[in-house]
Amino acid sequence: MAEEKHRHHLFHHNKDEQNPPPEGYGAGLDQPEVDYKKEEKHHKHLEHLGELGTVAAGAYAVHEKHKAKKDPEHAHRHKIQEEIGAAAAVGAGGFAFHEHHEKKEAKKEDEEAHGKKHHHPF
Repeated sequence: MAEEKHRHHLFHHNKDEQNPPPEGYGAGLDQPEVDYKKEEKHHKHLEHLGELGTVAAGAYAVHEKHKAKKDPEHAHRHKIQEEIGAAAAVGAGGFAFHEHHEKKEAKKEDEEAHGKKHHHPF
């Protein structure tokens, strides 16, 4: 084997030749610019999806409750599906609530990044 093949392995190749380390304290730790308006819009969209999921799951639960009354032979099955729909509605409502707070946090970060004044009680 006159010529050596340069083999790349997961842990055994030399990174220093390809990417020299940055110099200076804190070099290379540049944080990318965050678009808070885009983040706020994203959370608003997810909040609306959570609200839609809450309405849909709630409607399904009411539908199954109605079926339980109309179909006494399978009432137990419909009652179980009603509970599943109610649980899904609660979960979707919690998700919408979470996204609402994420949206508010993104808006607050946007205001802080652009130097808006905050009124403090003290």
